[in-house]
Formats: sequence, structure tokens, C-alpha cells
Amino acid sequence: MSKPLHNLRHKAFARPAPVLYGAAYNVYVRAVRLALAEKSVSYQLVEMDLGAEEGAPANYLYNHTFMRIPAFEHDGFRLYEASAITRYIDEAFAGPALMPRSSRNRARVNQVISIIENYGYRPMVWSIFVERCRAAVVGRGADEEKIAAAIPQVSYALDALEQMTDEKGPHLIGKRVTLGDLHLAAMLAYGTLAPEGAELVKMRPRLSRWWEEMRQRPSMTETRSPLEK
Repeated sequence: MSKPLHNLRHKAFARPAPVLYGAAYNVYVRAVRLALAEKSVSYQLVEMDLGAEEGAPANYLYNHTFMRIPAFEHDGFRLYEASAITRYIDEAFAGPALMPRSSRNRARVNQVISIIENYGYRPMVWSIFVERCRAAVVGRGADEEKIAAAIPQVSYALDALEQMTDEKGPHLIGKRVTLGDLHLAAMLAYGTLAPEGAELVKMRPRLSRWWEEMRQRPSMTETRSPLEK
């Protein structure tokens, strides 16, 4: 039986799958992968470990002006910076919307992402997770002073997020999962592996409830980091 012409035309002119450059263990790469998973977008992950001895290939500058990860390419369109990539994914592909309809809720989601990037990520991941969970892997002891100094910084950021979190629903903002949920989940997946990080989340009932729901989403399992236990 012949296939309908419109199906053949759709296949003939289908755009190529997007390409994501980055390391599967990277927090920002995972945020992008979570967005792709939530939108059910097939993609190619090109593993790029900038921390490896050989570093990035010279031509990677073509993808990222500042030689960082992630970088993204879709049908000839190149993009970097995780929050820009996740917003593009939400708008460029079919599937459930990852930003609220309300202008105020969209602004709140953008605020959540900004808080994570500017005030939460470095102390939670680099000062708490890396020192408590990864230092021993590379053969050194944890820097307890660094951990202690990071705890109040993370506390302050989580307090702000706790106030914004919907006290009734399973999501941070509104009735559906948003980019705010995905960016925060990518960070807390590491942060809560350290007892200090897990306790900081547990102390905040809205975030604690949200995290228990969020960590069970299929997208979290699909994008599981190789550094998670």
C-alpha cells in the first residue's frame, strides 16, 4: 500500500536532529538534555570533556566563542549558553510548553533560572558537591572550610526559591513543569548527593516536596549523570 503523499513530503523535508556538544556529567548540559527529553526531541550528544588533558578540539571555537559547554546546533543554527538553548528548544519544537502562559509566571521562571546560575550553582556544586563527593575520587581530602563557607550562600539562594515555589502543586511555578524546574533539578541532582546539600533541601518543605516529585520524572532517569550513585 502506498503512503500518503503528505507523509512522504514531510519525511523528505524533515529537518535534521539537533546536536548537543558537551559532557553527560555537566550540570548545564543536563539541563539542556532535560528540556529535550521533556519535549521528546531526538538528538545527538557529542561528548566533549573540556576538563580532559587534551581539552577541546581547536575547531570547537566554531561552536562556542568562549570554549565552554554546552553548545548546540540545529539545522545550521548554532547556539550556546544553556538558558538560551533551553528556551530555543521550548519554542522551536513541538511538545508540552516549558514556559507558562502568564507573563508574570514566565518572568518568575526566568528569575528562578537567574538565581540558580548566579547564586546557587557554584556554591552548591563546586563548593559542596565537589568537595564532599568528588575530592576523595581524585585523591584529596575535602576542604571543610570551603564547604562551611558555601552553606550560608546556598541557604540564602534556597530560601529565595522556597518562597517562590508553589505551596500546593508539584512544580515550582504553575501547574506544569517549566524550564525553572529543569535547571534547578540539574543542579540539585548533584547538590543533594552531599549530606549538607540534602539537609539544606530537606529543611525547606516546599522545595523538599518538589524535589521528591521531580527526581522521579522519566526525564531525570533518561538523563542520569554518570557521576550519580
